[in-house]
Amino acid sequence: MQFRDFLDILLKRWKLIVASVLLVVGATVWYTLQLSPVYEARARIFLSTENRDGEAGPYVITRQDLNTYIELLGSPVVMEPLREELGIEPGTAVSVTGVVSEETNILGIVATAPTGQLAADLANAAGPALADIGGDYSPLLASAGQRVESTSITAAGVPGAPVSPNMTQNVALAVLAGLALGIGLVLLRHFLDTKVRSEMDLRMISDRPLLARLRRLKDPSRGLLVVDADPHSVAAEEFRRLRTNLQFVDVTTGGKHSFVVTSAMPSEGKTLSAVNLSLAMSRSGMRVLLVDADLRHPSVASAMGLEGSVGLTTILLGRATLDDVVQQWGETSLYVLPAGEIPPNPSELLGSAAMEALFEEFLAAFDFVIVDSPPVLPVIDPVLINRLVGGMLLVVAVNRTKKRDLSHALKNLATVDIKPAGFALNMVPGGNGYGKYGSYYAYGKESKKGRKKATEAQAAVEPAPVEELPVDPSARPKSARAKSSPSREAGAARDATSAAGTSPRTPAKSGKRSPAAPRRGPARTDASDPLAFIDAALDESRAASQPVFPPVRES
Repeated sequence: MQFRDFLDILLKRWKLIVASVLLVVGATVWYTLQLSPVYEARARIFLSTENRDGEAGPYVITRQDLNTYIELLGSPVVMEPLREELGIEPGTAVSVTGVVSEETNILGIVATAPTGQLAADLANAAGPALADIGGDYSPLLASAGQRVESTSITAAGVPGAPVSPNMTQNVALAVLAGLALGIGLVLLRHFLDTKVRSEMDLRMISDRPLLARLRRLKDPSRGLLVVDADPHSVAAEEFRRLRTNLQFVDVTTGGKHSFVVTSAMPSEGKTLSAVNLSLAMSRSGMRVLLVDADLRHPSVASAMGLEGSVGLTTILLGRATLDDVVQQWGETSLYVLPAGEIPPNPSELLGSAAMEALFEEFLAAFDFVIVDSPPVLPVIDPVLINRLVGGMLLVVAVNRTKKRDLSHALKNLATVDIKPAGFALNMVPGGNGYGKYGSYYAYGKESKKGRKKATEAQAAVEPAPVEELPVDPSARPKSARAKSSPSREAGAARDATSAAGTSPRTPAKSGKRSPAAPRRGPARTDASDPLAFIDAALDESRAASQPVFPPVRES
């Protein structure tokens, strides 16, 4: 796994990391607030010896004595007198410790207490209390009749803030712990996840290229054949991208110009991907043949609303020819060959010599052939079809295809020396945008913001005043009547002729329209409009661009 893949994993599940950090920080803050504050005060004293009469003694306190006094500071022989002297209630958490200087007899005293004032009082009172009993725990001092004297060097001050709990430190440690926990959970979930979620999952399974990302269609009512129903949508553009990338891959197939579209398991969108890819291919001007070779569960005819009782199996059985059963999609260059009747031996038919000869006929009659086949894991049919085509396109559904199934499918294909030409990542979640370019709108569609600005700009322009002319020509001024010319009258006559549905230059042709010809829109017949013939021509041009489907061919 590369560092980029590691970052992709973290970014894909960043919400889990944030939730872990917030959870750990919240628990830490709550626990910290429950703790009692602890204040710390420090004092420094110098220990010396003196005689009973107050004169300095000849004995010097040794390092061993100082270590003994440190041990005595936290013992009851020192703490009990201190509690009685300062009036500390039983059960109050207080402590006194000492630190010895390595070169001098200076002793550092550290006292902790629930309040700052109590900690300071403990640190200042611990030195004299230790000196009172110090002579009893030094044999040499006791034999010489000397006692220990405590001299304050630095008195303890009242601390302003507790040393424990340290909220800032605890929160910082909680953030680090939350990050570690979140990253661990993300990695654990990633490696335990059984489904393909992104392109990174494909890269970890196979090194074959990703040819396109096809988004999930959220509104099936708008039409699943998005290339035909909504050609200006972003989803249609993604199929055109797949078409372009597949044409580049086709250069390396030896000129067969044909691909089989399949998937690891059913219900991963291979059929709709094949249909929309074929529509996109035909839009580029090529004669494209879409073959439904899924002889077990054919679905191309039902997806496109065509007759599917005759088709591929009918030709293989010798009951019809290709010209008899192939169906043209409207007035496009896409031709569809349904599966026909479901046979009892689909694998034998697809691997027969008749199928091989028929496919040669497909390649000779069409520029490009797309074959929809069954999934790879359940049956052997895609392997048989792959012998006839130039390459294989493997459709992988996001959040649906299992990594284990995809790995097994690739292993089965590798066993017979088949490498897919590439993957199409299907059902990718996405909104109206496209990746990082989500702020752009689909080609051919104007945004609401743009339409609003155009409306406001049009309303801001005031129309020039127009002088109203009387309806009766005799009531017009002479100058206006004098401006009328024969050419203007001829133009009016030509407009009236065009509005009547005929042309002064070419006579109207008689005869019936072909059933497959598109139905023209009604021409405008408003004789008062001098541009009626232009509007009529535009209406006919728009009507001619609409596809018209041929009648269903009965078996």
